[in-house]
Amino acid sequence: MRLFLKIVILFTVGHVFSQNTTSEPLPSAKIDSLYREDQFYASLSYNLIQNRPDGFKQFSFSPGITFGILRDFPISKNRHWAIAPGIGYSYNNIKQFINSEEIVGATENTTSENIRTIITTHSIDFPLEIRWRNSTQNSHSFWRIYTGLKTSYVFNSKLKLESTTESSKESISDEINRWQYGAYISVGFNTWNPYIYYGLNPIFKEGSKMSNFNVGFIFYIL
Repeated sequence: MRLFLKIVILFTVGHVFSQNTTSEPLPSAKIDSLYREDQFYASLSYNLIQNRPDGFKQFSFSPGITFGILRDFPISKNRHWAIAPGIGYSYNNIKQFINSEEIVGATENTTSENIRTIITTHSIDFPLEIRWRNSTQNSHSFWRIYTGLKTSYVFNSKLKLESTTESSKESISDEINRWQYGAYISVGFNTWNPYIYYGLNPIFKEGSKMSNFNVGFIFYIL
């Protein structure tokens, strides 16, 4: 009999305890009315190149890679409009080739070959964006249109030449414009955002008027 009473008491206490535990309301998540959006970014793009020299053609994939941080400053009450200055890093790799006949002309004593040129640049970026998005306080999936200007300081650049007979690599930092300027725009929803960057000044100080023109995707992280 005592054993039976102990089991009944234990069951009753456990049942009451479980009811108290499950009946308590869960604390509601705090909503931040002063939220900011998209303060880290990274992009991957293909560098199509503007104003290529005569006879030069691109080969393989010429990548452009950027990443950095932006400070979001909402300027409208609903926080749909904002400006965002930032700092970042960019890497560009431009692959082109030209046939030797384009340089010296066709002769009986020379063999035609493709000479590859690979230009690599490393830059510190200073973007400034004007932003529109239809985000809300409790949703991070929204449409966005971000556009702006970017100033880049090229701190390292190299040129690599490759042919069937030899290969060489040298610094070209003195031949290029250290300060590069461009405009860009990104439009998209949630994660995937098509991205276009249009260089406004030439890569080189003299001679070639070649400039960057990148098309790809940019990803934003809160």
